[in-house]
Amino acid sequence: MIVLTEAAVSRVRSLQNQKSTTAPLRLGIKKGGCSGLSYVMEFADQLQATDHEYECSGVNIVIGEEDLGQLKGLELDYTEDLMGGGFRFRNPNASKSCSCGTSFATPKEVGEPVSCS
Repeated sequence: MIVLTEAAVSRVRSLQNQKSTTAPLRLGIKKGGCSGLSYVMEFADQLQATDHEYECSGVNIVIGEEDLGQLKGLELDYTEDLMGGGFRFRNPNASKSCSCGTSFATPKEVGEPVSCS
């Protein structure tokens, strides 16, 4: 369902240690961003009845029912370069994405594009 690279697993674990939490990583989407939709990542202190739970290399992931279709098959990576580090999303459902890497659209849901700046 969801794939995390070794680098992403390492970074998520590091963030959990920094925040002293064992809460699962919640992945989701919200309307916004220059392509219409943006990714959401946070630690899920509370689970909802409609959440779907997954495990990837020891990291627990939670996705809400409403976001499942747009995130199915997502690969989450983490990279560092001269500009800093960040998560990278490779979403096979995205029909359009922005150069910022966190905004996208799907044939199912386009959203209302807004400026990234």
